[in-house]
Amino acid sequence: MAKKSVCLLSGGLDSSVTLAIAKSEGYEIYALTFIYGQTHSKEVESSKKVAMYFGVEEHKIVNLDLSGIVKSALTSDLEIPTGRTTEEIVGCEEIPPTYVPGRNIIFLSLALAYAETIDADSIFIGSNAIDFSGYPDCRPEFFEKFRELIEVGTKRGVEGKPIEIKTPIINLTKAEIIKRGLSLGVPFELTWSCYLGKEKACGKCDSCVLRLKGFREVGYEDPIEYEDSI
Repeated sequence: MAKKSVCLLSGGLDSSVTLAIAKSEGYEIYALTFIYGQTHSKEVESSKKVAMYFGVEEHKIVNLDLSGIVKSALTSDLEIPTGRTTEEIVGCEEIPPTYVPGRNIIFLSLALAYAETIDADSIFIGSNAIDFSGYPDCRPEFFEKFRELIEVGTKRGVEGKPIEIKTPIINLTKAEIIKRGLSLGVPFELTWSCYLGKEKACGKCDSCVLRLKGFREVGYEDPIEYEDSI
């Protein structure tokens, strides 16, 4: 019997590559996507296409509206930063307004409940601590603490068979993530990374800037359309 894994799939570049990695390691994939009060649904629509492309065993889309609880530029009318350089994004010590308080804690907790229910051995999440915007819940230290929580706070954990949290791209640059995705046949044209929900990606928000930087460094043209880029 094939081993099972729950994969957090936003529909973005990082999560899609992470799902492809899990698939390449022989896991049956149970994808989990959250509608958490985002101001647009572009990534969610992309998640459906990516899940279908990879033929996942099951794709659950959970409606979990956090917009009335948390304050973030991704769930409200707060201004989303645009026009920053990669150096300004990666080197900034301030946590940007696109941070969603508690998001990965909430997502991982629900993924953990789902994994225990279906008897999955692991959870894959596409967090990255290199080319990222400074989110505290994307750091290795965060995942180490969450692993400790699993050991003491779940049935599997106290029985000595804790569900693994796998973060295969956490120490990769965006270019390295893209290279890995290309080698695994990730359909980047189906993914969406832009924080804005327009017809085309804006090319100027932090997520677009980092994505475009990665593709430039690989020497491969990003297959999605952009309004503009810096």
